[in-house]
Amino acid sequence: MDAPRSLNAGTTPTGPRLADAWYVLALGRELRARPLARMLHGQPVVLFRDRDGRPAALLDRCAHRNVPLSLGRLEGGELECAYHGWRFDSRGCATRIPSLCAAHPERSLVPSLATRERDGLVWVYATPGAEPTHEPHALAKLGSEYGEVTRVVEAEGSLQAALENALDVPHTAFLHRGLFRGAGRTNRIRAVVTRAADRVVTEYLGEPRPEGLAGRLLSPSGGLVTHHDRFLLPSIAEVEYRIGDENHVLVTAMGTPVDDARTRLFAVVRFRTRFPRALVRLVLEPVAMRIFAQDAVMLAHQAEAARRFGGEHYMSTELDLMGPQIARLLRRAELGKARVGDATPDAEFRREIELEV
Repeated sequence: MDAPRSLNAGTTPTGPRLADAWYVLALGRELRARPLARMLHGQPVVLFRDRDGRPAALLDRCAHRNVPLSLGRLEGGELECAYHGWRFDSRGCATRIPSLCAAHPERSLVPSLATRERDGLVWVYATPGAEPTHEPHALAKLGSEYGEVTRVVEAEGSLQAALENALDVPHTAFLHRGLFRGAGRTNRIRAVVTRAADRVVTEYLGEPRPEGLAGRLLSPSGGLVTHHDRFLLPSIAEVEYRIGDENHVLVTAMGTPVDDARTRLFAVVRFRTRFPRALVRLVLEPVAMRIFAQDAVMLAHQAEAARRFGGEHYMSTELDLMGPQIARLLRRAELGKARVGDATPDAEFRREIELEV
């Protein structure tokens, strides 16, 4: 076994800031009759729909006197500031300045951010005024026989910590004991880690159906599992389980750095089992939310400890399959050495270990 190694010892959790990246800031159904305030990397952003119903995003600051535009209202698909009534379109151009008789030149006064709406999610490009170099992540296409649950959870902790938590298998037997693993005997399985320029994938081999309520719901009769965990730049965590031909669950969690110490996760859970979808949703949703709540509590404790001790102090072993790889990819992307969508395999990297779950 490799000797434990210390990572990030004594550093403050600032987190990488990727300029060339899309993040989910809202569900499409959240954009209604009022502006919506959000934060991205500690920067206030206001979301709304323009006159054509398309999502738009501006920095949440009126160019006139710095009042948050999210305090205002929507008029004909334009943002009207609550202070002096200046009105801005989706490009950040002032279309109306009340009380000003003279004509004013049309130019962008409030920086805008590129937006896309797909799969019911509103994506915002991280750099104001920049032209995106690629499109946001698209959810895998699944058949009409799948049910779907979408939920948004927010937790203290850096983006890196939240993503590692979402893809960390060993903690589930302890933190989620009885809900997911930890309810019976342990099993020895193999894990194979591979990576590409923009992602890392762990495949678990020889894994029986997880014990606990969630596992029994997926496959009451048991059976061997096909299990993959994936991280894709900039902030996509996927957990996929297949049990036999009938049972398939794919969880896609898209992380958004609210700031350096807080992360919002937009989780889409899609499932196919032999049970009616309405029944599975009725049972699966509260179980999933309970698991998310337990994770959020632990992430908050982890973040508080980092503050108290003046920084993150991580001691990793080879059992930490995803965390160090996520950190590596995020650092490389921040330095411009890794690009979203570049799935070129890293032929020189392959790691295989045995572990107990």
